[in-house]
This record gives sequence, structure tokens and C-alpha cells, in this order.
Amino acid sequence: MKRTFLLAPLFAGSAFAATSPDSLLGITLVQNKGAASLGVPMQIVLLLTVLTLLPAILMSITPFLRITVVLHFLRQALGTQSTPSNQVLVGLALFLSLIIMQPVATQIYEQGWQPLEAGKLTNEEAFTQASAPLKTFLLRFAREKDIQLFMQLSHAPAPATPADVPITALMPAYVLSELKAAFQIGAVLFLPFLIIDLVVASVTLSVGMVQLPPVMVSAPFKILLFVLVDGWNLVIGSLVRSFY
Repeated sequence: MKRTFLLAPLFAGSAFAATSPDSLLGITLVQNKGAASLGVPMQIVLLLTVLTLLPAILMSITPFLRITVVLHFLRQALGTQSTPSNQVLVGLALFLSLIIMQPVATQIYEQGWQPLEAGKLTNEEAFTQASAPLKTFLLRFAREKDIQLFMQLSHAPAPATPADVPITALMPAYVLSELKAAFQIGAVLFLPFLIIDLVVASVTLSVGMVQLPPVMVSAPFKILLFVLVDGWNLVIGSLVRSFY
């Protein structure tokens, strides 16, 4: 009786393999018109993997990176501490990134996902077709110096054309280029507020107000200047236009 109980899983496994020759541990390969497509369990595994990497992808290879860094520089220049909060800045950067990346996402869906779903392309062909719009977007903002750096670090052969740059070297190059651009914009944003701080500090010291921190005195003037020039409209408009 015990021997039969121990052998039952083996018989069940052999029967399952006989009825499902294209399956392995629940991972199936179903033939369609174009090529073999992944079964539902493997699709779920891949979907969960993509969802795990999605925050890093969203923060790294989209305009989200430049926008968040610039907005945090702006908040520090204004001296408003935690106003607006991090949630507000991240939400604003997310919506702006969706607006900028909408054409690229549409091209990826039309060139990669739709043909794959219809069975016209294999997985490799669909990945190649879908990565082309993303590579075009990244190439527009990645500096040649940064691309060359990561090509050397990866020991990859020199590409003949920009389209031949591997995406594994293009993505970190884009991150470095965006960080440099964001720091340059942040430095420019700091200048007018720095002038206000210097003027207020010199005035308070000349009149002998050494007990009152100059930052507390200059904060209302910086906020008033930012509101009078409609600073949010100027900063957000300039950031979005810089990607077109």
C-alpha cells in the first residue's frame, strides 16, 4: 500500500507528460501561426518579473529622472524644506513623463506587441521591433562621450551606425547624460535665489541683525519672486519642451 502511494506521483507525472508533450512543470509552449508562444504560467512569471523591474525602468530611462532631479533642486533653491512634498513632486514628474513618453509607448505597442499578439512575429523579432523606438528616444539625449564610455566598459565592438549601439550600453549612457543635464538646469535655477540670499545676508549684517538667520528673511522674497514670474509654468514648460 505504501509502495503504491509513493509511486502514484510518478504515474501521475508520466500521464501528465503523455497528455501534454509540450509542457514542463506547468510551462507550456503552444504553437501559433508565427511561432511557439509561451504558456500562461510562463507569461505570468515574465509579467511579474517585468513589474518588479518597472519602477527602475521608469525612473532611469524616461524623462522622470531629469524632472525629479530638477524639481528637487528647485525646492532646495526656494528654501521651502519639504514643501511641496516628495509625493507631489514624484506624482508631477510621473504625469509629465507619461505625456512625453506617450508617442514612444504607442510606437512600441504598435510595432512590437500587436504583431506578437497576432502571431506575426516571434519573441525575438518582437523585442527587436519594440526596442527600436526606445533606442531612437535614448539616442536623442545620450551623449556620445557617455555611450563611448559604456561601450569600452562592456568591451563591445564599435558600432557602425547609431542604430547598432546595444541597448545595454545605451541605457546607462542615457542615465549619465540626464543626470548631467538635470544638474546643469538645477545650477541655473539656483542663481537668482542665490543672489537674493546674498543681498539679504549683506543687508541684515549691515543693520546688525545677527540674531535672525538670513535664510528666514530671504525665504518670503524668494517665494514672492517665484510666484510673480509664474515660476511653475516656466519651469515645467521648459522641462517638457527640452524633450521635443
